[in-house]
Amino acid sequence: MNTPVKIVLIGPAYPLRGGLATFNERLIREYRDHGADASIYTFSLQYPSILFPGKTQLSTEKAPENLPIHIKVNSINPFNWIKVGIELKKQKPDLVIVKFWMPFMAPCFGTICRIIKGNKHTRIITIIDNLIPHEHRPGDRLLSGYWIGSVDGCIAMSKSVLDDLEKFNAKMPKLFCPHPLYDNFGDPVSKTEALDRLQLDHGFHYVLFFGFIRDYKGLDLLLEAFADERLRQWKVKLLVAGEFYCDPKPYLEIIAKHHLEDMVIMSNDFIPDSRVVNYFCAADLVVQPYKSATQSGVTQIAYHFNKPMIITDVGGLAEFVPHEKAGYVVAPVPHEISEAILRFYIEDKETEFSANAAVEKQKYSWQKMIDAIERVTEDL
Repeated sequence: MNTPVKIVLIGPAYPLRGGLATFNERLIREYRDHGADASIYTFSLQYPSILFPGKTQLSTEKAPENLPIHIKVNSINPFNWIKVGIELKKQKPDLVIVKFWMPFMAPCFGTICRIIKGNKHTRIITIIDNLIPHEHRPGDRLLSGYWIGSVDGCIAMSKSVLDDLEKFNAKMPKLFCPHPLYDNFGDPVSKTEALDRLQLDHGFHYVLFFGFIRDYKGLDLLLEAFADERLRQWKVKLLVAGEFYCDPKPYLEIIAKHHLEDMVIMSNDFIPDSRVVNYFCAADLVVQPYKSATQSGVTQIAYHFNKPMIITDVGGLAEFVPHEKAGYVVAPVPHEISEAILRFYIEDKETEFSANAAVEKQKYSWQKMIDAIERVTEDL
């Protein structure tokens, strides 16, 4: 492996929480395991509080060990962007990697990277979750264009994002590389132990919706699916594990309308890394009923725990879950979601799909992400 000597990743990391921080820390740990001098420049301020929909941006976990994290970047302070850019320009890292997920970050990241490139040495690669966001705002395309003009090459984590990149810059070196496996949440535990930890009744089946709740993620579709009385007969309950990043009222109204209070368990605090294992291992099945999507880190957590999935056929989701092998791919409508859940139980698919998931997940190694970054870098 021809690893660059010095690598800096710019993006969320501890003490910030969430999937982006988890991704960045895991990637840099992989580089360090290969002998690279790799570190992270994270945010001193990621979002102004007025723009952050959750309860807190900070992790309650211990700091990751042996991982150099520098708390430097202020997303809304142009003077800070210049300072950080000059600092990294002088350091002359061989490679800067930037995780990009929303146009709001384009002015900050774009300015820093334009300054760094002034050293005529550093290569800049961006790993893109979403180029065009799920929740559109005026100016998104202009900002995303500014960002793409700041970098040398791109890694898209879904084919739909790769298609979006073509519209912005057809000639730039770019590759599709799927989201690697989230293998940092510990080893699986037995379903019995997980249910005990969550104090759940062993006499029921549990379907999991996991992650921040936003309108585009389709929890309302899944709740409407649970209005199907046949699910009650099969003793299936829905476990919702994630913090609301939108108004909870419409979701609670669906629960009340269909009298689902005894079928839906709402765990609406942020789930720290140390407790993620409990939710996935307690569940038979993970459902991602998204209305729009590019890719999802939840898929890669589910694969880590060998969990079957139901995903909706939107964006790039269907690229990662082969239909009737590791789960089901359905239209984003309540009836199809409920039918897939029922089929899973009626046909007793858990053992088969879990075994297939254990094979399927071999595609999603962190080494493949590093190889993709190297291939793009070689094309510069």
